[in-house]
Amino acid sequence: MKNTYQIKQQRLFSEELRRQIVGQIERKEFTIAQVMREYQLSKQAIYNWLYRYSGNLKKGIRIVMEKDSQEKTTQELKNRIKELEAALGRKSLEADLFRVIVDLASKEYETDLKKTFGDQVSKSQLK
Repeated sequence: MKNTYQIKQQRLFSEELRRQIVGQIERKEFTIAQVMREYQLSKQAIYNWLYRYSGNLKKGIRIVMEKDSQEKTTQELKNRIKELEAALGRKSLEADLFRVIVDLASKEYETDLKKTFGDQVSKSQLK
């Protein structure tokens, strides 16, 4: 029985290609598993590139997600929604008030201010 050995040739990836692959992983265009299959790379090689070229992933840095911070963010967003709803209510009341004022002024001056406002020059400007 003959033993046949395959010698794997060493491949060098340019820095530009490495950065491109890391960018594709960060933009979620490819997963690490897909890159491993496509370029026949080890997982460790890909992670080494990620640690070296990624703007987001750095070795030794942990991102801690806490329940309290998420609850705090949610509560802040709920408070902001309440403020915006209150502001919308005030603006709605102002719009209603302006409509009533225009209607009263139309009756007082016996003209339809909604139709004539801004279209014609007032009589006082003609004299």
